[in-house]
Amino acid sequence: MKFWKMSGAGNDFVILNGFTEHSNNWNETAKKLCDRHFGVGADGIEFCEKSDIADIRMKYYNSDGSLGEMCGNGIRCFAKFVYDNGIIKKENFSVDTDAGIKYIELIFDDNKNIKYVSVDMGKGDFTPSSIPCILGKDGVFNEKIEIGGKIIEFSSILMSVPHTVIFVEDIDSYDIDDIGSKLEISKIFPNKTNVNFAYIKDDNTIILKTWERGAGHTLACGTGCCATAVLAKKLGKINENEVKLIVEGGELFIKLDENYQVTMTGTAEKVFEGEIFI
Repeated sequence: MKFWKMSGAGNDFVILNGFTEHSNNWNETAKKLCDRHFGVGADGIEFCEKSDIADIRMKYYNSDGSLGEMCGNGIRCFAKFVYDNGIIKKENFSVDTDAGIKYIELIFDDNKNIKYVSVDMGKGDFTPSSIPCILGKDGVFNEKIEIGGKIIEFSSILMSVPHTVIFVEDIDSYDIDDIGSKLEISKIFPNKTNVNFAYIKDDNTIILKTWERGAGHTLACGTGCCATAVLAKKLGKINENEVKLIVEGGELFIKLDENYQVTMTGTAEKVFEGEIFI
């Protein structure tokens, strides 16, 4: 299988041309490719397919082999991959995902290389049944749960995929892996959840660490940045509509409107390309 290894703010992916590369079992293929000892190593894999409702279709699998509806950092890398490989020849195009159609804008530097990728991520959905979460009536806001003898206050949202945000005063005092892994599979989330730990530095800046559903502790999560910015605004923790999210692998820029329509902008970088036999 020929592939590109790519990174979006430290979130890394194996990306393939689905028109030329095929698998009889993408779940197992994802696990093998993402293995950091016996494969390429990544948080997930992506490949393109033909779409009848958009310019291209993106399929995404987590490193544990589970199918993901969408991936924020992944879709930026996907957009660069399909453009640089001539699969898509437009600078503005639509991507069909299992979380709906997302709209891409490529931003170029003076040498006509892609500098940033901007994605219309749609609106955040606060409805508990959409997330889904068994708590909350009009929304899952400032709920409490006990994990390992510690009371955790959290809020949740559907931002293409389920996200739970824990706003903290001291992000380093939280065991991201322990709390994240336990909250991910809590029975209050029927489809599991991503878990984000957020520190509000100022009105325009949030520091974020994420435990991703199906991938574990990652260096960045695009949908997590979007979900965190939306919840921070909804809960009155920030007043601005443009926020920089500083993650462990870089930074993302999130813009909101009054209806919580979200635009995400960030980098997408090719690390290397190769061929693996599996």
